[in-house]
Amino acid sequence: MANRAVIEREKFFNMFAPEKNVIIRIIVSLFTMVKYTADASNKWDIIGALIIGEAVAWLLFILAKVNAPELPLPSGLADTLSSLTTAILLAVVLPILSLEGLFIVWLLSKRFKILYQAAKFALVGALNTFIDLGILNLLILLTGIASGNFFLVFKGASFTFAVINSYLWNKYWTFKVKKTDEVEREFLQFIFVSVIGFFINVGTAALVVNVIGAPVGFAPGLWANVGALIATFTALAWNFIGYKFWEFKRSNA
Repeated sequence: MANRAVIEREKFFNMFAPEKNVIIRIIVSLFTMVKYTADASNKWDIIGALIIGEAVAWLLFILAKVNAPELPLPSGLADTLSSLTTAILLAVVLPILSLEGLFIVWLLSKRFKILYQAAKFALVGALNTFIDLGILNLLILLTGIASGNFFLVFKGASFTFAVINSYLWNKYWTFKVKKTDEVEREFLQFIFVSVIGFFINVGTAALVVNVIGAPVGFAPGLWANVGALIATFTALAWNFIGYKFWEFKRSNA
């Protein structure tokens, strides 16, 4: 009888084993995240992730404000996407998600160290993308021009701002370059990488917007953003190669 009682008791507790495992994992994850945020060496990574998340939230709101009316959405949904309530929600959620994503990659980077740096580069890339699109959409909004030669001027201006942002964030946050004894060499390499990235970015945008053109029924403003996105990610790939394996190579050796 005693053995049977023990067996029944074990069966009863085993019923809750999955739930216990989940709770334990949550507690361990929370403890690990507290440890991550408490580590002084991660201070600027945390601050940077929060700043990027906040900036992306407001830039995304600007894009929604400009483009929501042109999207094939019910009027109520379009109004919701461009409302101040949505902006505040994004301003709260995106910094948290940005930090949470960086924390998860930090855990994985114990085996693959390059992942943490790549995640930071991706966060900067997201900020660059929304700076690029935000400035482009602001110029389109102010002028009403979404194609042609003036579009290329607008795209060049927005890309220039994004590239300067990319350089500063990647140098001092992603790759953490501290030595400045080769400023001239570093600046020339930056110009070289950026000029090629500029032509890749603007050329890709021109191909998508002016050569391929918007599909039938597709709003020119929205298609301009499609072209800008494709151009941005194409140039982003080039910039990573240039920064990681050439310009900041010594810092990552």
